[in-house]
Amino acid sequence: MMDFDFTELAFTASVWVLPVLIAVTLHEAAHGWVAWRLGDDTAWRLGRVSFNPLKHIDLFGTVLLPALMLLGSGGRMMFGYAKPVPVNFAGLGNPRRDMVLVAAAGPASNLILALLSAVLIHAAMLVEGDLREWLGYNLVNSVRINLLLCVFNMLPLPPLDGGRVAVGILPAPVAYRLARLERAGILILLGMMFILPMLGNQIGVDLNVFWWLIGIPTEFLTEMVFSMVGLV
Repeated sequence: MMDFDFTELAFTASVWVLPVLIAVTLHEAAHGWVAWRLGDDTAWRLGRVSFNPLKHIDLFGTVLLPALMLLGSGGRMMFGYAKPVPVNFAGLGNPRRDMVLVAAAGPASNLILALLSAVLIHAAMLVEGDLREWLGYNLVNSVRINLLLCVFNMLPLPPLDGGRVAVGILPAPVAYRLARLERAGILILLGMMFILPMLGNQIGVDLNVFWWLIGIPTEFLTEMVFSMVGLV
């Protein structure tokens, strides 16, 4: 029978939950704010341009998925997402251009938050006792989570932000074909994340495409951010 250390698990959960909530909340609020500033007040009217996490929580993406990943990885990893902010692209002043700006706002907010979190690690080092360790873990996890969200969401595959950016900047014929992938986009992502690695394990071939496309760039950006603020 497996023996859990609930004190350690509670500490681990506490230093992942806060960074995830802040990251996904800021990400979605940034989409809504930029859309509002560019002419579409849909998210504003629905109260989604808010830093209140309760406005953005998705039962599966913000609660169940992070909990399952935390338990499944033995407390080593947590990832989640929030409810997408509704945007009426037809209400934007320049729909094709503004779609790119609205989509890019989420990943940009995560990049900014990652940099801010890295800078604040220096301040956390000035705190004494257990609080310093707790703050340190939160801030380091914040850097990693925000960069992971940034890289993941910028994959050029609808319905991810990167897919919408690509649709907005590619020539119309190519953009149209890419936009038609939106319905299958989630299935493609799930296949990359879970099915291909499982198949690879069965045949003895490394098919962890998710790690190649997301993990490696995230690790590279993490080292770069820590280096920029003098932590490595």
